[in-house]
Formats: sequence, structure tokens, C-alpha cells
Amino acid sequence: MGQIGKGWTFQSLIDDKMTVTAYCHKPACHHKQELNLTKLRDRFGPDAPAMEWDIRPKLRCKKCNGIDVGLIYTPDTSPTDYGKAKDS
Repeated sequence: MGQIGKGWTFQSLIDDKMTVTAYCHKPACHHKQELNLTKLRDRFGPDAPAMEWDIRPKLRCKKCNGIDVGLIYTPDTSPTDYGKAKDS
């Protein structure tokens, strides 16, 4: 997960098993949706920048069509093989 210093790309997010969720800031809406990183990679290329400031200007809320959208980047928190063996 050493990509943050260089900036994430769509492929690095996929490789690191990250999820990116977009959410609407409008109080009457608050819609949220997980982004399909594979489709974004296929559309913009694997090396396309995928930092918040790169993606957010391209987004609109699917529910209310608003442009005040935020992003949440979430790492994979599933147990590793080490964690599974340790708990056994």
C-alpha cells in the first residue's frame, strides 16, 4: 500500500484491494455508491490517476444529479493468512 506518496492509480487501488465509495453531501439526498474500479480502469487506463482530486470533478450523484460529492477510500480489512493462522 505504498502508493499514497506517489498517488494512487486505478490499477494500484485494485491491486491493493481498496474500495472507493462516492457519497452525496446534499442533506436531502445522502446517496452513496461504491465505484466500480475495474470499469474505471478499463475506461481511463490502468495508470490514470485515482486520487480524490482526480476523480471527484468527474462525478455527479446518481440519485439527485448533484455535484457536491465526496469519496471514501477503504483498505481491505479481511484477515491475512498470518492472522488466520494466529487465531487457530
